[in-house]
Order: sequence, then structure tokens, then C-alpha cells
Amino acid sequence: MFKSIEYKLITYLLVLMVALMAATLLFVREEIIYGVVCAAIVIFSLFRLFKNYRKFNKNILFLLNAMENGDYSFHFSTTRMSLREKELNRMLNRIKGILVKARREIIENEEFLGTIVESVSTGIIITDEDGFVRNANRSAMELLGLSSISHLNQLRNVDESFPSLFLNLKPGEAPLVKIANEREETELSLHLTKIVISGTSFRIITLNNIGSELEAKEMESWIRLIRVMTHEIMNSIAPITSLSESLLFSFRSHSAEVSGNSLYLNTVDALETINATTKGLLNFVESYRQFTRIPQPQIALIDTRLLLEKVVGLCSAKIEEQGGTVQIIQKGDMPPLYADESQVLQVLVNLVKNAAEAFGSGEGEAYSEKSIELAVIASSRQTVIEVRNNGAPIPQEILPHIFVPFFTTKESGSGIGLSLSRYIMRLHGGNLKHYTAGGWTIFGMVFCKVSPVQV
Repeated sequence: MFKSIEYKLITYLLVLMVALMAATLLFVREEIIYGVVCAAIVIFSLFRLFKNYRKFNKNILFLLNAMENGDYSFHFSTTRMSLREKELNRMLNRIKGILVKARREIIENEEFLGTIVESVSTGIIITDEDGFVRNANRSAMELLGLSSISHLNQLRNVDESFPSLFLNLKPGEAPLVKIANEREETELSLHLTKIVISGTSFRIITLNNIGSELEAKEMESWIRLIRVMTHEIMNSIAPITSLSESLLFSFRSHSAEVSGNSLYLNTVDALETINATTKGLLNFVESYRQFTRIPQPQIALIDTRLLLEKVVGLCSAKIEEQGGTVQIIQKGDMPPLYADESQVLQVLVNLVKNAAEAFGSGEGEAYSEKSIELAVIASSRQTVIEVRNNGAPIPQEILPHIFVPFFTTKESGSGIGLSLSRYIMRLHGGNLKHYTAGGWTIFGMVFCKVSPVQV
């Protein structure tokens, strides 16, 4: 890129020395005119030496300016120049290579960290001290129900108190807030961390959905309680059942000897009642024991369309009995599911049967069109299978209890259908939610997606 300049420095240095000696000698001899000429040659040589010296620094200055402007397309020539210039340019090219590698690693690390921030379920909002948002990940937008945000004042669209709450949040505080939409109510925990980068203070606000964690802990508590209760009840009832059956066998063996004895007949009736009651209680307890015996899901790839068609085939008789219809709603492609087909099928059948029962069996119902819809809603983060019905909505007073084990409004119900269904979805890393929209009662089976990300 630059011509060799080393020989020029040597040449001008020799000319300077000769001219300086000649000028001194001529001025001593008072040959002024020739002395002035030699002095001019001295000045010219000094100027050229200074100019050529600066050329040694020109490559370094060029390198620094290019780095500052983000230009990495240059390359210093290492041909047709002196050995020292070649060494200098090789060193500068090596420095450039190191800086380019460091810059590439920084960009890759930023992309990697950005991908992680976008992938986590925790909402993250980064602002300056004035509330201007520098970055907000996808989870934060989904939790807040916003498409974008540039300033914390826009949180007023979610709740009037949010801008002040987020702006005045202090490190160490962990306030809880609730965000409600037509599908669900989400409870969030807020945390603030402050950092200073290049003299600028930033506020990192994290939003954690603690509702799901509380539901999971509650489910674990119910499972432990059911295990203890069923164990104790089974231990107490089993001997009673065995003894009552033994006594009945003994009495019936001697029935001819005591025929017509009223005490004998009353005793047999009592033992039969005890035996039937204990067997019924054993069956009742056994239905709860299955709640704690759900095996870990055997995950496999499932064709979602075929799964829904199988559910329709299994439940069509029940739906027709209630005078309703069922259809599969498809908008775009139906992505496959990674799940345990038998367990997911069990949940879907339970939800569809509940939807059919919401129509009632009497005549003169208010529902002119009794419809059940199975719809799949897919996004980059999750797939939701919705079971919708336009029958009688669930009364508001019992909504908080529908996923609680033992709770039921059916005369012959055990109260484990919905709680068991939610537990199965929990084992799949998802959830089962209830919400209403446009007169439809909806149960949504949420399957979270986990996919590899390349940077």
C-alpha cells in the first residue's frame, strides 16, 4: 500500500549532514550566497526528514481510524518495501486480525445472549433512568399483552398504576401484580437490578409468572395428601371387607340350621350392607389412587390431526346423545406434538365429554345450536389445543375450584377429572387452562415448544 521510505530517510539524513557542514564552512569564509543556498538545503532536508518520519506513523494512524470507523476491509502491503517496513506492516496486519477476531466473538456472544434472553420464560425489560426502554424480550411482551414498548408510560394501556410502579421500583423489592385478559389472569412478581455501563445507569426489570409455580406446588401438595389418605383408608377398610366376607360365608354355610331366625336374617343383612359399603368405598378410593399413579409420559411424535379425529370418533356417540355436533377447526398447518398419545387422548376425551354434558339432556334447552369445536392454535413458543363449547358456562362461584381434587358438582362424579387432566399436562411441561370468549367455554391444553436454536 505504501512505498518503501527507509532509503529516503537515509538519503535525506546524509544530504542534511553534508549541507550543514558546507553551510557552516561557507559562512565562516563569508561566502554568504553559497552559504544561504546550503542553509536552504538543510531546511529542505529537515522538512523531508520530518515528512518521511510521519509516514512511519501513517499506517498506525490509518489502522486506528479504520477501527474507529468499523472498516476492516483494508490490508497493509508486505511487498516492494524494506525489511523493517515489511515487519511493521505484518505486525499491523496481525493486530488487525486480532481485533477482527475479537469483534467477531463479541458479535457472536451478543447474538448468543440475545437468543437466550428471547428464549427464557422470564420477562426482561431494560430501561434507562428516565423510563425509555432499551430492550424488552418476547416473554415480557407476551406477559404484558403488548406488541411493542418504547417507554414505561405505555404500560398505562395494561394498568393505570403500572408506569409509576415500574418507574419507582427499588432493588430488593418484589411486588406482585395481576394482569387479566379474556383468557386468564396472570400473577407476576417484579424484581429490579441496576447496572452502570460506560457511565450510563440502566435498570433491568424482570417479570416472573408465579401463578404457574403456585399451581404446581398446590398440585404436589394435593398428591401427597391423597397418597396419605388413600393409604390410611385402604389399610382401615381392607380388614373390614375381608372380615365381613368371611362372616357372610360362615352364616350362609349354616343358613339351613337357623332358617327363619330373625336375628340371623338381620345379621346377614347388616353384614351384606357393610360389605357392599366397604367395597364401594374401596372403589372410590381406588379412583383417587390412580391420580398418584400416572406414569411419566412416553414422549413421541404425534400427528395432531389424526389425534383429534380419534377423539371425535370416541366421543361422537356421547355428543349425539346430547344433541350436539363436533368439528375440527383448522387454520393453517397443524404442527405435530411431542407427547404421550395415550395420556393426551385421555385428557381430550375427558374435556370433550365435559363439553357435551354442558348442553344438558333435557328438551327445550336455550342452545339452538349445540356445538363443540376442537381447534389448534400454534405459535413459535407453544401449541394450544382448544376444546370449545357454546353450552352452559361454568358458574362464577365454582370457577376457582374446578381444578381442585375432590371437588365436583356431578352426583356421580369423583372430582378428579379436571385435576387429573391438569396433572397430566403438567407432566408434559404444559398446562390446562380455562377461559371464555364470545359466549364459548374453552379449555386450552398448552404444549410448550422446545426447539434447538442456531447462532
